[in-house]
Amino acid sequence: MGCYGIELHSRMIKATLRNPALRKRATQFGRLVRHSAVTPRSGETHKPRLAHNGELGVTFIGHASFFVQIGGRSVVIDPNFARWLFVLKRLRRPGLHVRDLPPIDTVLVTHAHFDHLHRPSLRAIVQNNLRTRGTAPAIIVPSHVSDLVSDLGFSEIIELDWWNTSRHGNLAVTHVPSRHWGARILKDSHRGYGGFVLQAGKHSVYHAGDTAYFAGFREIGRRLSPELALLPIGAYNPPQFRNVHANPADATRAFLDLKARWMVPMHYGTFRLSHEPIDEPLQLLDEEARSAGIKDRVFVLEEGVTRFF
Repeated sequence: MGCYGIELHSRMIKATLRNPALRKRATQFGRLVRHSAVTPRSGETHKPRLAHNGELGVTFIGHASFFVQIGGRSVVIDPNFARWLFVLKRLRRPGLHVRDLPPIDTVLVTHAHFDHLHRPSLRAIVQNNLRTRGTAPAIIVPSHVSDLVSDLGFSEIIELDWWNTSRHGNLAVTHVPSRHWGARILKDSHRGYGGFVLQAGKHSVYHAGDTAYFAGFREIGRRLSPELALLPIGAYNPPQFRNVHANPADATRAFLDLKARWMVPMHYGTFRLSHEPIDEPLQLLDEEARSAGIKDRVFVLEEGVTRFF
């Protein structure tokens, strides 16, 4: 850790002890850590099915991680294969192994938070590509994030601001707004964040990244008309977490604003990042979808099982 790190850690502990609100947060976080540690890891790992003739194939890896096959291209979004996220245990196994991925054309990272930009997973994807194809994939990140991935071996690093588009053959990737924040650590809040819309041929997919509900969903739907929306539904308790995260009601409202054809939920069940019961997000989403009359358009994907849309 080094002398400065030890001193800083000591200051943080002293500040926490003096501040009742910080003490309460530290106690709550300690409960999350202990509960995660004693919870058995569940879920199975599969080999992804490969798409043919331009099919849209989506494989949920877990948390906010997806393997997407669109327009004949292979894309991975926010890959995280970690067994532990610092002191938080992964509760659901990754749906697939990196070694079972086909060569990846493009990797997308929505923002710099550790559960979305996981450097060991990114490095593993580069190494797997070099083994199977002999070339590394490109990576697309928000503005001011390239320094976090510059040493991982990607063939190209592309930074995008909101509403800017990067084209890769027949695939167009547009960076879109979200209501969140992008800091890797507490003070580097200059970093960008957001979601991505992927468009190729007749197919389009929107990955929202981390976000609270905001009016921008209507604009994303109006401007880009995504057919499939991958939307977060977890990490909303305590209530102030909804300033930057969506609960199932928020996600349902966002889906209706987008006017997308299908919805796939994400950001639940893999890491215990907040205090709602681990099974609650999917239960509430089922209730919200039934109430909104969209039950048949919401697909909960099992990790590692590829679905074609």
